[in-house]
Amino acid sequence: MGKAKKTRNASVKRMVSKADPRLEANKVKAEAKAKKLAKAEEPRKVVQASTALFFHYNQSLGPPFHILLDTNFINFSIQNKMEIVQSAMDCLYAKCVPCITDCVLAELEKLGSKYRVALRIAKDPRFKKLRCIHKGTYADDCLVDRVMQHKCFIVATCDKDLKRRLRKVPGVPIMGITQRKYNVERMPDSNFQGTR
Repeated sequence: MGKAKKTRNASVKRMVSKADPRLEANKVKAEAKAKKLAKAEEPRKVVQASTALFFHYNQSLGPPFHILLDTNFINFSIQNKMEIVQSAMDCLYAKCVPCITDCVLAELEKLGSKYRVALRIAKDPRFKKLRCIHKGTYADDCLVDRVMQHKCFIVATCDKDLKRRLRKVPGVPIMGITQRKYNVERMPDSNFQGTR
């Protein structure tokens, strides 16, 4: 009989599996998953909808229309030789009350002598002056905050960034200037069905 072969016992190194909880990457993933579950269980903060809105239809809009004027809207009206009150009435077929905030007046005053005609128009007694109680004089933030609080305004602006911000607020019409005429976007049609 032959000699039996001896095999060497090779010690096999044990590998740590990728799913082992002792690894740092897995700990980070587990913590992130726990945070996500905790956040899902928290009560959500739902913004209170305005009572003036019926879905996206704003019921508080009606003649006489209150129009919040922005700085650039006044400047473009002057450049296009348009009288603000008369042109707004021609656009909306109703009485209009242009409103101007302290922030817009401050912005016009900061622009200097180049915009003195716009400042003189803004101080017209037919324009309703609205007091601002917040800090700072940035007109865009002021207009957006005022429109979110009170849904009874049409915002007149030619600023693209401000229009983009206002489109996110439901029920707020935006007035602009196209081809030397005022136009209103997002105005409810049912208010004007009888006048067309």
